[in-house]
Amino acid sequence: MSKKNGDSGQRGVGNDQGSRDDKLEFEGVIDECMPGTLFKVKCPHGTVLCTLAGKLRQNRIRLLAGDRVRVEVSPYDVSKGRVSWRY
Repeated sequence: MSKKNGDSGQRGVGNDQGSRDDKLEFEGVIDECMPGTLFKVKCPHGTVLCTLAGKLRQNRIRLLAGDRVRVEVSPYDVSKGRVSWRY
């Protein structure tokens, strides 16, 4: 089987779907813990209602009020987002 046009045969190499450019990232502090893994996070531009990102959920990272976190929000709706990192 010959490889045409320099195709290495590996799919998805260099296609990191986790690093999208259409998101805004803020640092904030968890203000309130709500049921169902929802959190109110105070950011520099206001309060954001956040859920947990996949890796935090998989590894069962616990978040408490007062924790510093990194929040990813969509530029289309900055009132909702997800917590992607805890400091």
